[in-house]
Amino acid sequence: MILLIGGSGQLGTALQDVWTGRALEAPARAELDFLDPAALAAALDRVAPTCVVNCSAFHNVEQCEQTPALAFAANALAVDAAAQACARRDIVFATISTDYVFDGTAGRAYDETDAPNPLSAYGASKLAGELLVRRHGPRHLIIRTAGVFGTAGTSNKGYTFIERILQQAERGEALRIVDNMTFSPSYAPHIARVIADLVDGACYGTHHVTGGGATTWYAFAKAALDGARIAADLTAIQYDTFGSGTKRPLYSALRSVTLGPAGIEAAPPWEAGVAAFLAARARRLART
Repeated sequence: MILLIGGSGQLGTALQDVWTGRALEAPARAELDFLDPAALAAALDRVAPTCVVNCSAFHNVEQCEQTPALAFAANALAVDAAAQACARRDIVFATISTDYVFDGTAGRAYDETDAPNPLSAYGASKLAGELLVRRHGPRHLIIRTAGVFGTAGTSNKGYTFIERILQQAERGEALRIVDNMTFSPSYAPHIARVIADLVDGACYGTHHVTGGGATTWYAFAKAALDGARIAADLTAIQYDTFGSGTKRPLYSALRSVTLGPAGIEAAPPWEAGVAAFLAARARRLART
């Protein structure tokens, strides 16, 4: 039995699809408040899972910077309490982390052996969560990913970057997209399969799971627009002109040196993720 926390978001939805047919519970936020340790403990005793997978997070980078106490409560303290509760019950605990634990100064893709150095409250809170999880024994998985996109949208915004860009272009709006931030876009169904393989294989430890390769937000947007054959007024800008005062890593692409030795097949390249997303989007639009 798997207890999936944050199952309504894009990654949680994709994991439910991958685990179709498996014994799984994915309570809605109204049914289980992850920030309430007593509620989580009661759920663990009721469900008696063999594994808990935590996809929940406070991941609005600007809001985390404005309310760091809330960021640490959601991304560190709640994760710590969950990991501790699982360890006491001999339950495997898996949690999703982020590329923002790195500062981006290496100028290359980061692997699992690189030392984190977050720039923002969001990155610091996620790193704190990682460190706290490791205190509760070896039966855990920390899975760092980046730039997740999918047709389900996000639980708090209801859309993803790529969908918003396509809709704005379809309305004829001018687009100004950052071209000096490099990352690894990750199509939710693709990385969900890898994450499921890691969980099912009890591949404990820290793993990087993203779409293969790296690109900028501008090139990512252009690939989606070109693939959808949507003409757009698209302009490349620098992050320092974007209007956000929050520090973000300029090169946070991820690569893995742990998946291969564990016998886990990596996700396809990010370009394949864009193509799969556009195909799924076209099917959805054809039904409406």
